[in-house]
Formats: sequence, C-alpha cells, structure tokens
Amino acid sequence: MFLLFFLLCESIILSDAVVDPGQRVDCLPNPYKQTKDDCIETGCLWDGQYDEYNPTVPMCYYPPNKGYTIQSNVPGNLKLKWTSNTLNNPYSRPNLDIEVQYQKMGDGIYVRIGTEDRWLPPLNELRNPSNFEQVISSNSLSFELGNANEPFSFKIQRNDSNKQNIWDTSIGGLVFGDQFIQIATFLSSDRLYGLGENMHHELKHDFSVYKTWGAFSRDQGNEYYVPGSYNGYGVHPFYVGLEPSGKAHGVLILNSNAQEYVTGPGPHFVYRTIGGQLELFFFPGPTAEEVIRQYQQIIGTPYLPAYWAFGFRLCRWGYRSLEDVQNTVQRIRDAQIPYDVQYADIDYMERFKDFTYDKKKWAGLPEFAKQLHSWDMKLVLIWDPPVQANYSAFQRAIDKGVSFIEWPTEALVQKEINNLYPLTRDTKIMLGPMWPDYHCGFPDFLDPLPNTTDWWVDEFVRFHNEVQFDGIWIDMNEPSVFGTNEKHPWYFDTQPAFAGKPPIAPLMCPEPNNKLDYPPYRTSNVYQWDSKNTKRTLNEKTLCMIGKSGRRNWSMYDTHSLYGWSEMVATQKALRVSTGKRGSLTSRSTFPSSGHYGGHWLGDNQSRWPDLRLSIIGVMEFNMFGIPQVGADVCGFIGDSNEELCLRWQQLGAFHSYYRNHNDVNSKVSQDPAQWKSVATATRVANLFRYRHLPYLYSLHFRASLYGGTVIRPLFFEFPSDTNTHTLNFQFMWGPAMVIVPVVNPNVDSVRGYLPVNETWYSMSEAHEYSARIMPGFSTFKAPRDTPLPTFLRGGHIIPRQEPDLTTTASRKKPFQLLVGLKPLACPCKLVAAGEMFWDDGETIVDDFGNHSYYRFEFSTTATQNWTTIVVNRTHNSSEDPLPSLDQIVILGHNFTPNLDTATLNGIPIKLSADFVPEKGALRVESARLIRLDDANTAVWTISWQNGHNDDDGHAEGSGANRELSFMIAIYLAATFTTALALIGHWQ
Repeated sequence: MFLLFFLLCESIILSDAVVDPGQRVDCLPNPYKQTKDDCIETGCLWDGQYDEYNPTVPMCYYPPNKGYTIQSNVPGNLKLKWTSNTLNNPYSRPNLDIEVQYQKMGDGIYVRIGTEDRWLPPLNELRNPSNFEQVISSNSLSFELGNANEPFSFKIQRNDSNKQNIWDTSIGGLVFGDQFIQIATFLSSDRLYGLGENMHHELKHDFSVYKTWGAFSRDQGNEYYVPGSYNGYGVHPFYVGLEPSGKAHGVLILNSNAQEYVTGPGPHFVYRTIGGQLELFFFPGPTAEEVIRQYQQIIGTPYLPAYWAFGFRLCRWGYRSLEDVQNTVQRIRDAQIPYDVQYADIDYMERFKDFTYDKKKWAGLPEFAKQLHSWDMKLVLIWDPPVQANYSAFQRAIDKGVSFIEWPTEALVQKEINNLYPLTRDTKIMLGPMWPDYHCGFPDFLDPLPNTTDWWVDEFVRFHNEVQFDGIWIDMNEPSVFGTNEKHPWYFDTQPAFAGKPPIAPLMCPEPNNKLDYPPYRTSNVYQWDSKNTKRTLNEKTLCMIGKSGRRNWSMYDTHSLYGWSEMVATQKALRVSTGKRGSLTSRSTFPSSGHYGGHWLGDNQSRWPDLRLSIIGVMEFNMFGIPQVGADVCGFIGDSNEELCLRWQQLGAFHSYYRNHNDVNSKVSQDPAQWKSVATATRVANLFRYRHLPYLYSLHFRASLYGGTVIRPLFFEFPSDTNTHTLNFQFMWGPAMVIVPVVNPNVDSVRGYLPVNETWYSMSEAHEYSARIMPGFSTFKAPRDTPLPTFLRGGHIIPRQEPDLTTTASRKKPFQLLVGLKPLACPCKLVAAGEMFWDDGETIVDDFGNHSYYRFEFSTTATQNWTTIVVNRTHNSSEDPLPSLDQIVILGHNFTPNLDTATLNGIPIKLSADFVPEKGALRVESARLIRLDDANTAVWTISWQNGHNDDDGHAEGSGANRELSFMIAIYLAATFTTALALIGHWQ
C-alpha cells in the first residue's frame, strides 16, 4: 500500500491529476538533461513510472492549468502577462510578456504571437493585405478565446454547423522566452501531411507515438537507415490536415530560426523554435487542393518553367572531360531515347570556381552548348554560392560594394584566414572552405541594397557571353561549409574530387559568451546527431550563427535557413537577364515561397529501393509546399545502381515533374540509361509516354502558376471521403485526371494498387490492357519492364496530348490529340468528360499573366444513345504563335456504336477515319488538320455524330451498344455499392 501511495505521489507532483500519457507536452525536450529536480524546478509534472513499452511518452510534462493570463483584451489584440502562476521557461528565462494579434485573412485567420521588436523573416509580401483578401473559401474560420477562468488559450474553428476545431491550444504548454518558444495544440484528427524538409517514410504522420522532426537547413543527404528524424536541406513549417468530415485545412507557422515539430497521440501537435515570433496562417480549404491554392495566394504561385524543362535530363558528377559528356550524349541519342537537357556538374569549372570553366578538359564547352542547341537540346550548369577569395569574380564583388556574410566585430575575425588574402585582409568577411581550393566568401543575398544582386546578375551575364547555358542549378546553399569547428576536417584526407587541394584551415566559431552558436536549447536539429559524450552545434557544416547578414543588420542565427531562398530570388533574375528567356532554375535549399522562383530536387539520395520509395513521398510533399517542379535523382546519386533498380526508377522518374538521372563521382557505374539494354528500352518507352502527355503536364503547371495549386498530388486530395486514400504512400496523381501506380520493390512484374471507389477508371498503359475499364478498389496490376507503369485515366476527364518525338521542341510541332475518359452523369444513359489545355511559346518570361501571350482551350464531350458531341472552346487567345492542329480524338467508355457517316464539324459534314472496339467502348477518330486551333475566325468547334444506327452492310448495331450499356450499368451499380460499404466504415 505504501509503495502504491509513493508511486501515485511520484506521478502527480505539483498537480491534482495526471495528464493522459497520450496528451502530454514535454517540459524537458533536451534528451540529455531530463531529471526530476529539473522538472520540479520548472514547475512541471514528473511521472517516475517509465513505460518501457511506450518509451516516447514524456516523463516531465506541462500541467494544463498553468499558463499566460490575459492582461488586456482589445478585439484583435491581446496582451498576455507572465505571472507567478505561469510556468518557468525551461531553457530561456524569463518568460516574456507578449502580445497576440489576430485578424481575418480573407476567409482564413492570421495570428502573430510575440513582441513588436522581435525578428520576423523579411518576406513582407506574405503579409500583404491584398494577398490576405485572396484567401477565399466557402467555409470560413474564426478565432475563439478559450475559457475565461483558465490560462490563456485559443481555438481556430470552422464557421459551420459542426464548429470543428482545427486548433485548440487548451492542451497548455505555451511558453515564450528569448531563445525558447513553444506552442501546443490539440488537432481535429491524426490525418496530418507535410512539415519538412524531412525524410518521411510515410506520407501521413504517425501519431501512435511521440515523434520529433527538426527543421533547420543542413547539408544532409538522404540516409534512410539512420535512426532519428533529421533535418534536411530546407525548411517548410506547413501542413495539410484532414478532418473527420473529410474537409481539409492548412497551417503555416512562419519562422526562420532553428525549430522542431512534435506529433503526439492526442492527437496533438507541438511546435518549438529558438528565436523570432510565432506567425500562424490558417487556411480553410475546405478541399486539400483549395488549401494549397490559398497557401499560394500568400507565398506566391509557382514559377512556370520553360517547356523544355519537362524533358528528360541527364547529369553526372564525375564526367572526366567534355569528351566524356559528348560520348554520353551520343550514346543516349543513338539509343533513340527522348532527351532534352544535358547537365555539367562542378567538373566543368576551373578548380571548382564559379563563373569559370576548365580550359583544358572542357575547352570546347562554348561550342558544345551550340551543338546541343542545333539538336534542339539545352545545357544546364551548376553554381554554388561561395566565391573564392582570390580571383577575378571576388575582386569585382569587392569593387562593386557587394555585401558578404561577416563577423559581428573586428575582434572575432579569424585573422589567420582573412590575412591570407589581400582582398579580405582588412575586412570582417567570414571565410570558410568549400569546393574551391582556397577560402570562400558567402554573398549576402539578403542585402537590402541592390549591390549584391546586381553583381550576381552581372557575373551570370558575363559567363553567358562565353557559354550559352539555358538553365541554372544552384547547390550547397544551406549554406554548406566544409569542416566547421573540426581540427581535422574530412577534406584533409585524400579525396579524388580534391586532387591538388591544399589543406586549408577550417572555420572556427568562438565559444565564450556565444549564445547564438551555442544556445541553451539546441533543438532536435542538433540533438539527433549528438550523444552524451559530444556537444554538436547549430553551425555544424555551415557558417557561424553569429555571422551578420542583411548588410550587417541581422544574424545568421535568424537568417540561416533563408539563405537558399534569398539566393533563388537573385538567381531567377540572373537567369532571366542573362538568357533573356524563362529557362529553368533548380535549388537544393528552399523555404516557403521558393517555388515562386524555381524548382527543387530532393538532394543526395542513395541508389537503393527505399530511396526510390521515399522520392514519391518527397515529390507529393513539395507539391504541398508550393514547389511543384520537383523530383529525385533517378537511379540514385550515391552508390552503384543496378539494372533493375535503375529500370524501375526511370519508369517512375518519367512521372515526376523534374526528371533527371544523376549519380556521383565515386560511383563505379555510369548509370545513364543506355548502359543497359533493358534500361534503355524501358526508358525509351517511359519517355515516349511522358512526352506524349506533356501538353497535359504543362497545362497543370500553367494552371498552378496562374491560379495556384498542385501538379502531382496524393489521392486523398481528390478523394477525401475514401479513407483508403489517406494512407497511400506510393501512388500519386497528375492533376485530377491520372493515377500512377509505381513499382517500388525488386523482383516483381506486378504491383498492388488502389483505384478509388465510385469512379470510372481506364487503363492508359499497355502494362494493364490499354483502354480497358478497370474496376475500382484494390487490385494487382501487371507491370512489365518494357511498358510504362500502370497508369489510369479517371472517367470524366479529357487529357490533351501529342505524338511524341525525341525532344520537346520536335514534339511541340506534332498535331494535338485528345484522350477522353467518359463517366456516367446521374445515370449511365448520359456520359460526359471535360478538360482544358494551356499553351504558349514555352520560353517567354512571364512577369504578369495579364500581359502574357497564351492560349487556353476548354474541352467537353457528351455521349448518349442518340448523339455524341465534342466541343473545343478557345477561351483565351492573346497569342499570335502558330499552333499545331487537333487531328485525333480517342474516347474511352463510348458505350454506343457510332455512325460516323453522320459526323459534322460546326454543322458541316466531315469525313473521319475511325477505329472502334465495342467490347471496350474504345473509339478513335481522326482527320488531318481536323481542327485548326489557331484559326482567328473561329473560337468554338463542335463535332457531332449519331449513335446506334445501322452500319453500311445493313446490320443493326444497337445490340452491341446495348451490351456495352448493360456493362456500364453493372459497373455503375457496383461502384455505388462499393462506395456504400466504404462509407459504412468511415473513420470517426
């Protein structure tokens, strides 16, 4: 009895009740300092009963009945006071008195928690009131205060009959110190997606245990087998939540300091940061796709890449010379693989210096660029942000008053490094090692003056005058620094990539009185790499946090994770000015709104099957983050790929918006697809399929850039009421119309996949009987190695396409086609489909769509027992560019036998050649120059024909139509029944 009493007391110190183990907010999240005394001293609750079966449950946790009190309450502005009743801040005392400002953001809500004098990321466009007004929804949100008799809390609530709370901070745990800030909330469900950049093994976050994810940009490749939840190249504190009703909402927590996210079984969510303020943006949806559009009204809609940027790209770090590249290009061309873009990695540079090329091994680079252009191909080159401190580009930077990241005071300058170089001897420029042989300065892209951006642009213009590149790839921009604080950095040892590099001294960040590099709470971004015997730091692999940016106005402690974003802003301008065209910009490090300036690849992955699977999740997440042009290094970057893995990855990569094969210098295998006969065949087939459907992919990007939205999306975006879609990790959609089921495991020739219920589906790939109707639900699909992946067209949609060629330029000249997938409307007696296409010259810079020249077409098809009608409506025409004609229409699910002798175009009889397979309801009609889409005198074209008439031999065709109609009715009823069963088991 005494033992029971002791254990009970041990569990309820300073409280009348024990908080449910599944609803706790950790009071001592530092994994290496969690003692009972520390817990009690902070004012938290200690649970001494460690549960070995639930080791993630916090033993020290916040009491829900303690927190801030409201000192004054003016509508839209609350002043909160720290009192004796308020918890001690465990890592940053004292807690600060703070303000809570809240306002309508269109139909969403904006909340800012902090004080006016504290750091906010300088993304002022995100706070533009005119952007707030564009957050429009049929279901608005409201800000509601919690119980007046309890510590301060608030709810974000839907203004509907259910009054669903999407945030409820009554769980407690709000603390706000100078270097430790925390907010926690109950969630409406455990259906939460996003938050990054991390390597998530599943698309939906796992709420069965407590899990912490770090967010602080770091030069860290994908390590699937490394335990923990480490931070990656970028920071994206944004998620999409699904509610029990199937409605969706989104939340952005705008903060650029080192931060972390915690998910718990509550279901609840904890957010921590060690600087700045809390800026909360709540987006009402109520569909997931609407959430992303609303989010992009704040951060900016995605940039529109050049059309060629959707072609196949090839790269390797480790090309021995230009001749090596030329041989590779010829090998791919000889294999007749559609192919648009050749890259050069840092090998092309003179000793890895920006704005140079090796005049010996790469002597013919300018001529090679012109040769690619003669083949309708493009050249993309890599640039890193640091500039070596002793060559011409750095000299020009100094001459032009460029701002670099600097030491805060003269006394802290690492003079044994700076004094090595005449240009830095009397400066405070912070120098560090990177790829070049000697120390580098890091341009300050947050410079409020134009000097830095103007110099950066001018360097690209100068180099483009030598080598006519078409796109820019920016890497190492977390920013990455080699060997910070290490006495014996890794580059001291022999490395093939560093042949001839001197062992230059590393950057050393001072320790005494340095609370920025060594804060009291270092966040999981550091702890997960730590141990009890080491003390890792925020500056690992990067610049010192005490470094000054923004022309000495800010610290890297605040701006570090903005470095890649700020470089993207400057580099987009450089790309446009130097090439005069839209081009393609790809960055490794990103932040909210990066997608407005360029795309992203997922970084240094491994040549392993788990990394193939992870790439699917990463691509879907970055579409949520507002960066739809995204993809992985196909076949894997690190390590040797193998024939089967590379084959399946090429098939998958053909469905990612950014499609590039890339491997590293240490790989023994040159993994370009022509290395293996089977991979060459599979890649040719996959690329031809991709190039055929590029008009649809490009239209999705165009729509996202014009209005906002995703391009590649999870299935739950379209089917939120179908709970089977909520946990589909390795399937995805192109827009609303196509479902792709990749092969993600070795030694298989089929794949298990799911097609949502209450929908009509057609196979688009020879992998699974092209044009056949597919029953919804779980199925095993054939997945041969010489066909495209199993791909399915959703009934009710029309996809524009073209006959493919070996480059996008050649493909764009081919006549258009329409692929129509019919679905029943209200009853199987009437079948319908609709779609759209955007088209422009594919390269003109888009500053304002209102002034941009482009076409938009709407397509619709209606089929009944009596008539089929196809309407093409040109709804926007501000372009004088010539267009290929529309020559072919393929209709799937045409369950009525057509009488094409009755066919008319705008009422005038026309002659159509046709194929009809009544067992499938597959109909193809075509005619050369059937519809001249650029005809200035016509904007609407209507093609019609009668159904169910006798054929030329006098045989009645109605019986075939009736058989097809009966089959369609059976599918319709089966789908309805399946939906009913699914809804019965709907998650609560």
